[in-house]
Amino acid sequence: MEDLFDGSRKDSLRLQMLGWGDKLSAVFIAAIELGLFTKVSQGAHTLADIARALDITELNARRIVETCAAMDLLRREGDAFVNAPDVERYLVEGRSSYQGAWFQWWRKKDPCDWNHLADYLRRTGPTRVLGEEYVAHTVEDAREFHEGMFAVGMGAAHLFHRSVDVSQRKLILDLGGGSGHYCIVAAQKYPEIRGIIFDLPPVVEVTREYVAQCGQSDRISAQAGDFTRDPYPPGADVVLFNGNGTQYAPEMLQSIIRKAYEAMAEDGEMHIIFEMMDDDRAGPVNAALFGLFETFMSSQGQGHSAAEVKRYMEAAGFVDVGIHNFIDKYIRRVTGYKRAG
Repeated sequence: MEDLFDGSRKDSLRLQMLGWGDKLSAVFIAAIELGLFTKVSQGAHTLADIARALDITELNARRIVETCAAMDLLRREGDAFVNAPDVERYLVEGRSSYQGAWFQWWRKKDPCDWNHLADYLRRTGPTRVLGEEYVAHTVEDAREFHEGMFAVGMGAAHLFHRSVDVSQRKLILDLGGGSGHYCIVAAQKYPEIRGIIFDLPPVVEVTREYVAQCGQSDRISAQAGDFTRDPYPPGADVVLFNGNGTQYAPEMLQSIIRKAYEAMAEDGEMHIIFEMMDDDRAGPVNAALFGLFETFMSSQGQGHSAAEVKRYMEAAGFVDVGIHNFIDKYIRRVTGYKRAG
């Protein structure tokens, strides 16, 4: 499908497929809801097998399977079909890496009315530091969100701890840490380290549930607060800020980074991980899309380039600031250090 989205095409096919993007998403979610990828993983490989396993007609099995194969979610091996590698890893129910609930949450619970994006873009009213949907979050909202997000977050946390050695550190402060996955994986990996998740009051109630579920309540605590306004717990030698960057305007993101620098221990380190724009702000599309998402939130948030985040950290006092690809170029990690003296 990649060549289909080449902007140098002379016909309108690329534009038509972009207009049909919601249909591709609907196919993807329907396959998850049917359990298609799970049944294929469990041995239903032919169209007849798949139809029986899903309790649908063979004609409808052909329709959904061939479409998923065209989207490279399934791959044909003669008369049989198998899952693509990423589908096999993340979309087979019952596995700890299963992320199907996350994609279904976005389809069913996404607070944004994307069909009326143009109307939102025309609005000229006041904006907030933190979007209205975030402010109005209830405990149940947070629980439902993180039920889908937890497996995604644990995968990111494992990737982080494979990439960054914090074995000599004592205390992690995770700003907006949600279900606490970065601290949970750190506690599982390093027997002496402790963690604090600093997040909004409804969220930390859910954080404590996940921390307890993972058996880490004695080493990880959750503190309620708004890190755009409230003082930070002092003394951490690792500060994390992950996945939240596009929710804030440049001035606020700089303020968050400065407060982290002031609160953290000497010789500490800060890691900022989220979808960041290229230096020329021409992409990647996921970073631009997360900035656009804030239109619905009535927030001041926008996309930030990795180079801009690096400058924010340097302005706060961090040294040896580096930019790293976290998941290819689509999610980046910017890291800086607070040196003694």
